[in-house]
Amino acid sequence: MPENLEKSISGLVDELLDSYGEEKYIDKASTFEYPDEEVIVHLIDSLKRLVLQGFYNNKNYKVLTMKSPISILMEDVIYNLTRQIAIVCKYNADCECREEDLSEKALAITLDFLKTLPKIREYVETDVEAFYEGDPAAYNKDEIIYCYPGMNAVLTYRLAHELHLLGVRLIPRIMTEHAHSLTGIDIHPGATIGKYFFIDHGTGIVIGETTVIGEHVKVYQGVTLGALSTRGGQNLKGKRRHPTIEDRVTIYSGASILGGETVIGEGAVIGGNTFITSSIPAGAKVSVKNQELAVNLSSGSDAGRELPVHFEARKLDEEDSWFYII
Repeated sequence: MPENLEKSISGLVDELLDSYGEEKYIDKASTFEYPDEEVIVHLIDSLKRLVLQGFYNNKNYKVLTMKSPISILMEDVIYNLTRQIAIVCKYNADCECREEDLSEKALAITLDFLKTLPKIREYVETDVEAFYEGDPAAYNKDEIIYCYPGMNAVLTYRLAHELHLLGVRLIPRIMTEHAHSLTGIDIHPGATIGKYFFIDHGTGIVIGETTVIGEHVKVYQGVTLGALSTRGGQNLKGKRRHPTIEDRVTIYSGASILGGETVIGEGAVIGGNTFITSSIPAGAKVSVKNQELAVNLSSGSDAGRELPVHFEARKLDEEDSWFYII
């Protein structure tokens, strides 16, 4: 290595080390005090195997011996999840446990969480049904479970949400953000989502923390269920900031529905690219009028001239399946 480069590197290292001594928050370091993201991702996979055992079971075991591999998997989840919860309990403002009591509290939370797995399975069964019934491109339900990013994101949310309800905060966020990185679908674990939830395509969907979604709701790509404003910052913590979506609502691509007082009534249809900040009554159909398109000619004798594009008017029936193009 050239002498000048070696000196430069040494100088850069010294400058960086000096900045570590300035008591910045980001300098906080502890070998064992932070949650392990790799372990949590492993936990997601293990929990999916428990929920969808028929699809992700160990092929080396026969059906008659199913209890043994499930028991082994359950023990693995209990061990790893208890350790991770004990670490993140200290992040909760209401954590009053002594250090020596954290493991006992974490084990109790883990066992309470695992008791919710039958409920999660019940919800996931309805989600798979909603995906299949809602997408004519799906040839079978296996395809949905193995291939659909929306199903992956919803299943991870279902697991994270139950942990969130038990007062665990950081681990559920890591879980749903992992799903977000894989699928482009951002569902906060604090959101409340009913049965038969269907996400189509999925990329770019955002569902905020205090969102409440009923049953049989369909959401398409690019939809935002968000806050009207976050200028209040931490002063808004714990307050309703996101909309309520009642049963059997369909929200098409690119729609934004914002605000904690905004309620989309049962059976409403929200068209693509709409921007909604106030409540919509039950059964309403909301759409944006066609924008006028123009073609700018870039070559030939008409170069530079702009021509309007006219569309033939067509009366659309209320049940016209092409009213909202996806």
